[in-house]
Amino acid sequence: MKRRATLLGVGEVLAWWAVLALPWLVFIRAVNTLELVVSASAALVGAFASWGTRRAVSGW
Repeated sequence: MKRRATLLGVGEVLAWWAVLALPWLVFIRAVNTLELVVSASAALVGAFASWGTRRAVSGW
C-alpha cells in the first residue's frame, strides 16, 4: 500500500509540473537555457505546493 501511495504521489507531482510548465514554455517566444531552468524550477515548486495543498484538504 505504501509503494502505491508513493507512486501516486510522484505521478501527481509530475502531472502538476507538466500542467504548470508547459503553458509557460508555450507562451515564451524564444526558449533559452535560463528560461527553461526558471520555468522548470517554478513549476516544480508549484507542483509540490499543489500536491501538498490537495493532501491537506483531502485529509490524506
